[in-house]
Amino acid sequence: MERIGELAAFATALSWTMGALFFERGIKHIGVLSVNFFKVVVAFVLLTITATLMRGMPFPFDAPARTLIFLSLSGIVGFLITDMFLFSVYGTVGPRIAMLFMALSPPVTAGIAYVFLGETIGPRGGLGMSLVVTGIFMTVFGRQSSISFFHINKNDRWGYIFALIACLGQSIGMVLTKAGLGDYDPVSGTQIRIFTAVIGFGLASLFYKKGENLKKAIKSPEGLKYTLIGSFFGPYLGITLSLFAIQRISTGIVSTLIGLTPVIIIIPEILIFKKKIKPMEIAGALVAVSGTAVFFL
Repeated sequence: MERIGELAAFATALSWTMGALFFERGIKHIGVLSVNFFKVVVAFVLLTITATLMRGMPFPFDAPARTLIFLSLSGIVGFLITDMFLFSVYGTVGPRIAMLFMALSPPVTAGIAYVFLGETIGPRGGLGMSLVVTGIFMTVFGRQSSISFFHINKNDRWGYIFALIACLGQSIGMVLTKAGLGDYDPVSGTQIRIFTAVIGFGLASLFYKKGENLKKAIKSPEGLKYTLIGSFFGPYLGITLSLFAIQRISTGIVSTLIGLTPVIIIIPEILIFKKKIKPMEIAGALVAVSGTAVFFL
């Protein structure tokens, strides 16, 4: 059972890597808000079809009240808040740097557990956290000609700040998911989270220039194509696999294996998108992920 959970968590990292790459390209065509809205709509449709085929029930009518409340809150935090900041990072410093910052999620989750649950970190946890932070700064400053934060260009600086906020949102969202999911079906559980995101992004789109961004997005086949592909790998397949993994192994191990994303994402960026990756960035990614592993092993 544990091995299945570990494989699901690793598959989540692969799915999120693919999703991040396609969403980055979609954002360049139709913008952050449009990509976020259409990705959750597409994911909800795919989840509804899957739930109908697997459970004979298109919508999660059998979900307990606790599950509905906690997973809805998780959807708001994990999708609406976290993804808005995360996708802004994709458009500034890129998906690889965004995923590297998200490697902070396991120690941040542990910190939240310490404050609210009284769980201690211990010496090994402190070592893991130090390695993760070191790896992040190696990668951040590896992209720059200067090691001073104040010499980083304005867009990149905001990208790093938004990445930290997204990391915090992901940690809170994972804790809420763990609290609410229990032994409930992960596909229907993902439906609940996605549905709240559809409402949230829909309202945000209406308030932002009265939905003009969505009208423009519909006229962009390229942007919609990349968003559709990213939706399959990210909120549909990736999130469902992560909930499946959370049910079977500890949240810490799930976070650790998902934290492999910044290392995995380097491979397609080099081979497919022909991006130049500096040695310091690669070293930073490896240090950050090794720190995440130390934290929970």
